[in-house]
Amino acid sequence: MNVISVGRDFEAFRSAARELLNDLVAPDDVVWAGDDQPTLLAAMTDSESSQRDERGRTILEAGATALSAAPLRVSKRFMELARLVACHRDPDRWSLLYRMLYRQTTGDTRLLDRVTDDDVMRCFSMEKSVRRDRHKMTAFVRFRQTSDERGDHYVAWHRPDHFIVRLTAPFFARRFGSMRWTILTPDESATWDGQLRFGPGVPARQAPQADDLEMLWKTYYANIFNPARVKLNAMRKEMPVRHWQTLPETELIPEMLRKATGRVEEMMSRQIEEYSTATAFMPARLTLPQLREASKVCRGCDLYKCGTQTVFGEGPADASVVLVGEQPGDQEDVQGRPFVGPAGQMLNRALDEAGVDRSKLYVTNAVKHFKWEARGKRRIHSKPSAREVQACRPWLEAELSAIKPQALVCLGATAAQALFGREFRLTQNRGKILKSAWASWSLATMHPSAILRIPEEAARQEAYQELVDDLKRVKHHLVADN
Repeated sequence: MNVISVGRDFEAFRSAARELLNDLVAPDDVVWAGDDQPTLLAAMTDSESSQRDERGRTILEAGATALSAAPLRVSKRFMELARLVACHRDPDRWSLLYRMLYRQTTGDTRLLDRVTDDDVMRCFSMEKSVRRDRHKMTAFVRFRQTSDERGDHYVAWHRPDHFIVRLTAPFFARRFGSMRWTILTPDESATWDGQLRFGPGVPARQAPQADDLEMLWKTYYANIFNPARVKLNAMRKEMPVRHWQTLPETELIPEMLRKATGRVEEMMSRQIEEYSTATAFMPARLTLPQLREASKVCRGCDLYKCGTQTVFGEGPADASVVLVGEQPGDQEDVQGRPFVGPAGQMLNRALDEAGVDRSKLYVTNAVKHFKWEARGKRRIHSKPSAREVQACRPWLEAELSAIKPQALVCLGATAAQALFGREFRLTQNRGKILKSAWASWSLATMHPSAILRIPEEAARQEAYQELVDDLKRVKHHLVADN
């Protein structure tokens, strides 16, 4: 019998599982001991202890050997599932994951498609529970302001159901990157001060008490509270009572419910629209390869039903210049690459005349799916709505954050309004050097497809020359900055 201790470390589990699978060790011959199972080793007899690793190696030695072994042939889908299941608090999670790995690598390659299988059902249930717990952490964490010799420090205490601190902390690092903060939980704590670090868990009594920010938050919450959507049973399910001690707004709920009828009548006339965005589909790490893969399953708006595929940006990860267009066209949708159709050909010609090498640029769009309407057998471009642009904006912001370009060029009004606001007017700001949060400087110019749609030859040539001149301005500023 092999007794393997991996704590909560998914990578340690992978290394140990790889070693065991290389030797075709059956799941029934392995006992997985996490740090939440201290009694497993303590309860062993001396005889059992001497037999726990017949190869005479510790888990660290086994892991080191496994790293040099051939990679396991398991699907990416399973690995993504396993990373989430590994965060579940169930002490049998490692046994379940190894059993599924063993079944897949010994012939059952379509195991995940067997939705009625007991192991598969349990795995997906655990994944769902972890995702739900992660969502609750992003929704229920409330920071309180403290201070020390380094200045303001925002501290929150939260009690998650599962081991999700490391999984969820990057969300807060992105959302509150300018703050110095710490999230305390009973299992583990996360601190951000420009770098994400993890420490031991702490009890709730070590968390700070109420501060001045809570009054502001209560005022804000009272104003956005939507009584028309209140369902008490659903509220208690979505906002469990155990979280209420860290949620100052819960003190307001009884009074707001009492006044709900009047507020419903008031809000009925406002036609408030709520919708999701791509944020829910963001990967934990915002590198370009991971963003590109994650975007393939984005359902932040309904355009995924329209386009053939997601058309993500392409170009060097360290590009000095990022070009942002509106959305993919017909050819872009077919090929899965930005600016390869007629507008792309015009852009390439303009870049050549301006002396700018496209291979050194990162080219993307504000919207990642092709929106079109049918005219006979043709698919004709249809402008994306403000809601669709807003839903897709997290992908664009994540690309810019990952690249950190020196210059940002918006091709067309839609791209410019996606980044500078809906009040931006291309006719007033075309060719001007602008300030932005994503690059040292920015510029907005005509979109090649808009130029192609100009019917008069003279006007079309004039607009094209303005595009070339703007691209020359980009090159001039880059040379001057360097």
